Amino acid sequence: MGLAERRAAKKFEDTTYPKLKQQVDAAAHFEVPLDVNWQSLAIDGGADLYEEGFTQVYFTPLIEAFQAICIDDMGRDALKSKLKRVIIRNTAGVYYASSMVTFEDGVLTLDHEPTTNVGDVRDRRDSIQKTLEAAL
Repeated sequence: MGLAERRAAKKFEDTTYPKLKQQVDAAAHFEVPLDVNWQSLAIDGGADLYEEGFTQVYFTPLIEAFQAICIDDMGRDALKSKLKRVIIRNTAGVYYASSMVTFEDGVLTLDHEPTTNVGDVRDRRDSIQKTLEAAL
C-alpha cells in the first residue's frame, strides 16, 4: 500500500469513521466493539474510492441490518446478549455479499473487498441480517 492509500485510509478513520461508529451504536442500541483492520482495507490504487467504498461496503449495510434487527425489544435484547464484537477486514478476497459474513462465538466478521460491488448495499445488509437472525 502506497502513501496515497495510507493517507486516504487515515483520513476516513479520523473524519468519517467516528460518525459511522455513532450510527452503528445507535442502530444496535448499545456500544458495539468494532475492530477495523484499516491496513487490509487500504488496497493499492483505490484511495479515491475509500470514502464511498468503506461506507457502502461495510458500514451502511451493518447499520441497516442492526436497525432491522433492533426494531423491537426482543431484537435489541437478543443482539446485545449475543454480539460481542464486529470485525471489518479485507483478507479473503471476497466480493459477494453471500460470502462476506460469518458469526462465530459472538463475533460478527465482515470480510469483503472495499471497492468491489460497492452499490450492492441491500445484498450485504440482507446477508448480515440473515446471518445474525439465524444465530440470535
